[in-house]
Amino acid sequence: MSRSRILIITKSDDSESIARLTSAVDRRGGQAFRFDTDRFPTEISIRVRHREGHSSTELQDGDQRIELSEVTGTWHRRLSIGRAIPESLEAQVRDASVEESRRVVYGVMSSIPGFKVDPWLLIRQAECKQLQLELAQGLGMDVPNTLVTNDPEAARAFYAELGGRMVTKMMASFAVYREGRENVVFTNPVAERDLEALKGLRSCPMTFQEHLEKQVELRVTVVGRKIFCAAVDSGTMDRSKNDWRREGRALMQAWKPYELPDDARCGLLGLMDRLGLNYGAADFVVTPDGRCVFLEVNPAGEWFWLDPVHENGISEALADVLMDLAPRRESALLIQDSSECAGA
Repeated sequence: MSRSRILIITKSDDSESIARLTSAVDRRGGQAFRFDTDRFPTEISIRVRHREGHSSTELQDGDQRIELSEVTGTWHRRLSIGRAIPESLEAQVRDASVEESRRVVYGVMSSIPGFKVDPWLLIRQAECKQLQLELAQGLGMDVPNTLVTNDPEAARAFYAELGGRMVTKMMASFAVYREGRENVVFTNPVAERDLEALKGLRSCPMTFQEHLEKQVELRVTVVGRKIFCAAVDSGTMDRSKNDWRREGRALMQAWKPYELPDDARCGLLGLMDRLGLNYGAADFVVTPDGRCVFLEVNPAGEWFWLDPVHENGISEALADVLMDLAPRRESALLIQDSSECAGA
């Protein structure tokens, strides 16, 4: 049997999940090659050749070299293409250089043979939160009462419908950078006074949802057919009551294994089937009255701090899926039903 060669598409300041997966691949006799997209084109070389009915793509990072035809599995993590291109370049020239670099990398990602976790185009489609909620609802999952709009009057009417218990969030991971510091836009409650300041919706639509009381918040990591569920009581800290990410580092040690209810488990597997994904990090809220409410699934979400909670199960499962040692969804065939949950 030939040695598995796993390509990890990431960035140089990515999390410790890279080392965790690399170690798991090594233990199985495979080899991992890391492609830090922020170091292209300044440090990493790409050579794409098309000639006489034959194509080849080669990546080289120092003494490490890999030909894409040798890749048996690819893990898509993070993109930061062209970040190291000098800021001293004239703005239009730098923008053009970054865009050209992106197109080269996108071309590489689209043409990588073999199995991927997950195909880039599927990830882009799966990131659509409206699609996620629609599919989840069709699968019988409990989802929050939601409004997506750029209409201030619709937002005000929705606020009244919910009796003032409403939060707002962004569709995409969104941050504002000021003085070199990242300020992430988290989920925030909407107060009555905020209803008079909604004219900005005409420039940027937003998502509004019912405010859910929380017993615990769940992070459910799906790898192939396996599910790893952990819970945290985000209400133990004032700043994390509406969004545990506000105190993500402080709460890292507070996560505990949790048994996801069967209906939510089967619904989530069904959703992953419909999206054609082998990996996803899903967020749920368990309310005091026992509702298990699906919020969203991130096709490339973080898991490094949860791996120890699950005794390294996430990194082990991901290595198994990438190396064809465990059941997985082949992107060429998007399964319509979860076989193990059929009829559930």
